[in-house]
Amino acid sequence: MLLINNQEVEKLFTMKDCLAALEDGYDDLLKGDAVYRPRLDLWMPCERPDGYYRWGTMEGASRKIGVFAIRMKSDVVYWPNGETEEKYCMQPGTWCGLVMVFSVRNGEPLAMINDGLLQHMRVGGCAGLGVKYLSRQDACDVGIFGSGGMARSYLEAFYEVRKLKKVKVYSPTKANREKFAREMTGKLDIEVVAVDAPEKVVRESDIVATCTDATQIVFDNPEWLKPGAHITCVRACEVGPKVIKQCDLSVKLGKNTIEAMDEGMVRLHGNVGYIAGQPEERARIPNPTVDNYKGDYFKYFMDVRAGKVPGRVNDKQVTFFINAGTQGLQFAACAGKVVELAKAAKVGRVLPTEWFLQDIRD
Repeated sequence: MLLINNQEVEKLFTMKDCLAALEDGYDDLLKGDAVYRPRLDLWMPCERPDGYYRWGTMEGASRKIGVFAIRMKSDVVYWPNGETEEKYCMQPGTWCGLVMVFSVRNGEPLAMINDGLLQHMRVGGCAGLGVKYLSRQDACDVGIFGSGGMARSYLEAFYEVRKLKKVKVYSPTKANREKFAREMTGKLDIEVVAVDAPEKVVRESDIVATCTDATQIVFDNPEWLKPGAHITCVRACEVGPKVIKQCDLSVKLGKNTIEAMDEGMVRLHGNVGYIAGQPEERARIPNPTVDNYKGDYFKYFMDVRAGKVPGRVNDKQVTFFINAGTQGLQFAACAGKVVELAKAAKVGRVLPTEWFLQDIRD
């Protein structure tokens, strides 16, 4: 049993590894040899008067990769202005997210991994697959909303699947977007510039990515879009309905939450969960999000990837990739690869497997 931290994941696991692992997972899903459970949240009142405790899980397994993984996260969540979501564990600046990995061959507990880098990389990697399968082959100019870790992973994934020339980044805080531009210019050796308005991000961009923590629409002006542009997102609310209606092809990665709701379930910020607390406590949670990504005009990524439905058919089409769904399978694919690499490199803290076994049957 290995205990693997974020620093070790960073040394072992590249975006190229991530993309290959995700493709393996989706290959298995197409063959019926992989499975995942959509995200499910549990909400409880917490000590913070303007926040809530949220426990979130997602899980999946793959025959080829040979593992089952469950991602668990423990957050105190709050909304400082009603438009963005902030979270922490115990105190601001610390977070708790863990991925437990088990062998599907014999049930052995294999690893416990900090989820920080895996979370960013698996989401960015899937956005990269969307670009690979749906953007123009000659797409080279990128516009990004957001300047955090997710935006970095998105750009790294785009860099692996397309020959990028120029990137524009916008986020509300000038210092953050300028720092992002400096860091990513140095890391990828391409031109990354900070811009001071959302419109400047979208204009003349071949690929537009929204990578924010917003709980409201980030942009909704289709006139800004270049013919042939490809759009992708992180959250269900970021891209508005006017832009979506302008798209010629809209593709969902998969189901990201449970569709049928049992008694006691609620839908908050696009995800299904169970909530405890009194009415005045529940009122702390803003829920402005409308899921714009419903309807039979959306195709599924797996069908496009398998050739069951057509993807992009010309360079003038505007395509939209909703990067949500199949999270549990993504964690299984990526965490399984990290465990393989860690064992080969003898990286990680070894914990006695017997600590996790018992002689009492449930």
